[in-house]
Amino acid sequence: MSEDLSVFSSPELKNIVQDMRDLMSQSRLAFLLGAGCSKIAGLPLMPDLTEKVFGHKKICRETQNLLSNVQKLFSGATRATIEDYMSEIVDFLSIAERRTLRGADHSKVSIGDQEREANELQIALNDIKTAISAVIGDQEVDIATHQQFVRAIHGSLQAGKSGRGVDYFVLNYDTLIEDALGLEQVVYCDGFNGSATGWWEPNTFRTNEKMARVFKIHGSIDWCLMKDSLPRRIRSGIRTESGMNHVLIYPAATKYQETQRDPFAQMLHFMRQSLCPSEGSEMVLAICGYSFGDSHIDSEIENALYQSEGRLTIAAFIGTNEPEGRLLKWLEDDSISSQIRVYANKGFFHGNKKYERDTDVLEWWKFEILTRLLGGEQ
Repeated sequence: MSEDLSVFSSPELKNIVQDMRDLMSQSRLAFLLGAGCSKIAGLPLMPDLTEKVFGHKKICRETQNLLSNVQKLFSGATRATIEDYMSEIVDFLSIAERRTLRGADHSKVSIGDQEREANELQIALNDIKTAISAVIGDQEVDIATHQQFVRAIHGSLQAGKSGRGVDYFVLNYDTLIEDALGLEQVVYCDGFNGSATGWWEPNTFRTNEKMARVFKIHGSIDWCLMKDSLPRRIRSGIRTESGMNHVLIYPAATKYQETQRDPFAQMLHFMRQSLCPSEGSEMVLAICGYSFGDSHIDSEIENALYQSEGRLTIAAFIGTNEPEGRLLKWLEDDSISSQIRVYANKGFFHGNKKYERDTDVLEWWKFEILTRLLGGEQ
């Protein structure tokens, strides 16, 4: 059943929503989409994904033991997830590889009551990534809301026409956005040539003929790393001869290491270009389903705000009552505060202006509600 939008029917909120739609219609547009946007399709959020990965048949006993030891290292932490555990293993892997490279007598690393070599840690990471891919890829999904979202962006708002292509910076491993764009016949590029099976070719991002560009910032469940160290998109079920045929996804906290490599380095290059429009043009970055938990991505947005000379506007849809953390810091900085618009549970915040409601909860951060508002419902 569709959720009631009557809370948005007051004159003040009607004006705020219309202003939001006008903003996204008149400027170049980009979206930063996090895990919250995939929930409506039936995919697990990170806590549920963590639980499913731990018990998945793709995880061998040795990897399960390693994960259990890593999990113990996070005792007392709040909301630690499989991405945190993967990042921890990557850190241990870096230590083991550095010791091995230097010919150290003791190249193993101690994790709980175990000692692991670099190759054992790499095997464990591959197991975990394969399990994540299986959990997401085997799930039956309903992408009706994503199709409705694509229709709103490329239809109702008319963004993507007259040379104003839309950029999607996707932090999820799933392929919901690509699938929705394809089903809605929106021409897009994602850095690959070919079709369901393809090869990495970043020059596809440079074309002006596409209505949308999709940047999978954390990798994708259908990417695999081959012997030439560049990814392929591999159709599910296909076996390859490469000994490097493991799933290419990146836990968020390892981004600094990955930014030095392709394809991530090139995607970040295009992201920086997109968020710093040339003089005479403006860009709106709408953020949904993201809790500002990836410090590297947060820094990229912050740098773009300061470097864009006022030409970048952030529209952040958040599930907290009011702005906090980075968003609050940006709103309190007079040099960029006018570029920040925050749509929170208890109101709308723009620069030093705000509209607050004490009773109603404004769930415009929910992907399905934002989709309907962008499509003109109210």
